[in-house]
Amino acid sequence: MLCIYTDTSVIGGCFDKEFQKYSNALFDEFKAGTNKLILSDVVKAELERAGPNILKKPDEVPTRFKIEIKTTLKAAKLAQAYIEQGALSNKCQNDALHIALATLQNADVLASWNFKHLVNLNRIKMYNSINLQLGYRTIDIRTPREILKPHLP
Repeated sequence: MLCIYTDTSVIGGCFDKEFQKYSNALFDEFKAGTNKLILSDVVKAELERAGPNILKKPDEVPTRFKIEIKTTLKAAKLAQAYIEQGALSNKCQNDALHIALATLQNADVLASWNFKHLVNLNRIKMYNSINLQLGYRTIDIRTPREILKPHLP
């Protein structure tokens, strides 16, 4: 069982023609308890600005298969380090928080469809370099399709 920090793009992807197959398949795994959903307060706040279907999607996952986490000072400082060291710009505070929260929660992987800021090999290298400099573990960032690849065509 993987503990998967899931960002807002994956949840919204459940309702997007391009991403729905893999986003919904990942949510099916969460609902079945094959994998655990890590859901942060940052994602919940972002979902508040989405439509009601998207907002309610995480509620489909039984509580026992969901880990809900809150932003801490430690996470905010790590997110700020990503920005200060040039991995992300100031405009990407929430993306930095997603990475920091996933790192500090010891997520097996961060799932995202955000190719510009998250699922981006050069940026992942920067995040992990910063993590190692600061004494944290590395983080794996993948699309739901990559996470599910052994299971789906």
